[in-house]
Amino acid sequence: MPMQFKNRRSAGQQLGERLKLALAALPALPTLVLGVPRGGVPVAYEVARELKTPLDIWLVRKIGMPGQEELAAGAIADGGVAIWNHDVLGYAGLRPDDLAEVVAREQRELERRRRAYCGDHRAPEVKGRRIVLVDDGIATGASLFAAIESLRHAGTAELHVAVPVAPGDTCRRMEQAVDGFTCLLEPENFRAIGFWYDDFGQTSDAEVIELLAAARAGFNR
Repeated sequence: MPMQFKNRRSAGQQLGERLKLALAALPALPTLVLGVPRGGVPVAYEVARELKTPLDIWLVRKIGMPGQEELAAGAIADGGVAIWNHDVLGYAGLRPDDLAEVVAREQRELERRRRAYCGDHRAPEVKGRRIVLVDDGIATGASLFAAIESLRHAGTAELHVAVPVAPGDTCRRMEQAVDGFTCLLEPENFRAIGFWYDDFGQTSDAEVIELLAAARAGFNR
């Protein structure tokens, strides 16, 4: 039976233990753990608790092609950063300005989610900090690569990505994109992220809100 994680919280505990060892050898820097909503937040909660660092979220919204919403023409992220896939745009004969209406809609949704998850808390200040960006796994990595670019643009001093599971080829690309990459499991036959969890039920908005509040209150859940 291949290694599987009981659930996201259990995976986060294992990931936090691995990261604690990896980061201990690095120079001291103010550190912030960022979870990618929604499924990355339970993992990030346990990582932040193990590292004894604050927890927040970093929101990313895909910019889908009109009529082909699953095809990403780009993405927007916290901090007002837009990242474009110029190969996809070029194939469709479009420019970023042609998708202004889609961008505006996704920006509204990004802002709605931040208000819903964080209330009056604004997007976190990442400039000059060591950021540990956490998700529950990576398939293609499109959203995470958008988040990475937006965090670089926002002035992150040092950027680490940590996930429980990802395919090997994606791991190699991720290693080239960040200062540190931690992945507990790189299966040869990846299939899907959820295959490696015993419980991969959908993370609710309510759970995200509860975990963020618990982290601000001292990780009491």
